[in-house]
Amino acid sequence: MPITRGGIAAISLACLAAWGTVLAQGKPDDGLAIGRQMLAEDNPGDLWIDRGKNLFYEKRGPKNASLESCEFGLGPGKLEGATAQLPRYFPDTDRVQDLESRLLTCMVELQGFKREDIVKRAISPAGSTGSDVETLAIYISSRSNGMKMNLRLAHPKEREMYKAGEYLFFRRSGQTDFACVQCHGEPDKRIRLQDLVHMTDKKQIQEVVATWPAYRGAHFTVRTMQWRLYDCFWQMRLPELKYTSDVSIALTTYLHYQGNGAVIKVPGFKR
Repeated sequence: MPITRGGIAAISLACLAAWGTVLAQGKPDDGLAIGRQMLAEDNPGDLWIDRGKNLFYEKRGPKNASLESCEFGLGPGKLEGATAQLPRYFPDTDRVQDLESRLLTCMVELQGFKREDIVKRAISPAGSTGSDVETLAIYISSRSNGMKMNLRLAHPKEREMYKAGEYLFFRRSGQTDFACVQCHGEPDKRIRLQDLVHMTDKKQIQEVVATWPAYRGAHFTVRTMQWRLYDCFWQMRLPELKYTSDVSIALTTYLHYQGNGAVIKVPGFKR
């Protein structure tokens, strides 16, 4: 019987669990990290890059157009280094946009898709082949691999987004009176076997911004920063985070600026 992509990922996760358990007995600080590194070296997320490339250049939608003239901030169709400077202000929308919100704009304006239809499918079910937006995001981000994050906050609206994101990161809210910083503001914190990134530490936040979009092993599919923030809001029992809302883009702007200098390496691999 042939082994599917999901089957390969399941076997890999099983190996990770076993390897992590063995190493944790002797080196509790290193086992899981070494296991994750082993998987990252043969990342299933790489399979999405070629599909994303095909989607980018394929003529699709009611207007039968490709995304080759989509402007990500460096010129129409220019992808190399584009995600290293996102989110950023775009004059045509008069908004600060991240990668996914910019993709929505191009898919609507250039290809004629309906925004509500794209948003409805943007976050794919676990075990799926990923949504068009997720797959495109992986490909576009991969074109900046090896380059450094370089948000500049040159426009007043970019600075406003940054300040809003900073406020949201530290603000306690919701029924549990929770804030992002409560999980991500100190070193050596963990939920079950999951290490929590210390996002007020420069090195650790750089690792975050450099590795999304990523392949999520537990879901057997690719995920983006929009999904990561959505899931965090759900875990904090906050109101549902609207896809590509200003709240999500403000937080992304804050995190990406704090991670300036990180060398991009996507897709990342997450548990």
